[in-house]
Amino acid sequence: MINAPATLLALSVIMLMVHIFLQAFFVTKDKGRAWNAGPRDHSGIALSPIAGRAVRASANFRETYLAFLALMLMSAFYPSDIILTVFGGIIWLVARMLYLPFYLLGIPYIRSIIWLFSIVGLAIMFAALWR
Repeated sequence: MINAPATLLALSVIMLMVHIFLQAFFVTKDKGRAWNAGPRDHSGIALSPIAGRAVRASANFRETYLAFLALMLMSAFYPSDIILTVFGGIIWLVARMLYLPFYLLGIPYIRSIIWLFSIVGLAIMFAALWR
């Protein structure tokens, strides 16, 4: 039997790793391996648009990730509507998965709508705590 909350948590960790590695890849591509292996002091090299987007997308992910983790874990310790929690978690995770390529490609408006869906997913998870 599949444990949906645990699966969502595991997939969210994979998504976090994708953000971390993409950010590191694009920034290292711009600043070089020596910068990456060193103390990472200012190199004076500006980031390319895609590296900057990867950095900002990663920061944006982490801004909502803590809320996702807290809501998912609270549902395990507090009587809640687990189906609604999982539904909201799926919305959040799918939206975050879609958000990354739209941000990296620099596609406006749709990216913002996708972000809004991720917030709706968190709101559903929050509401599930009081059902």
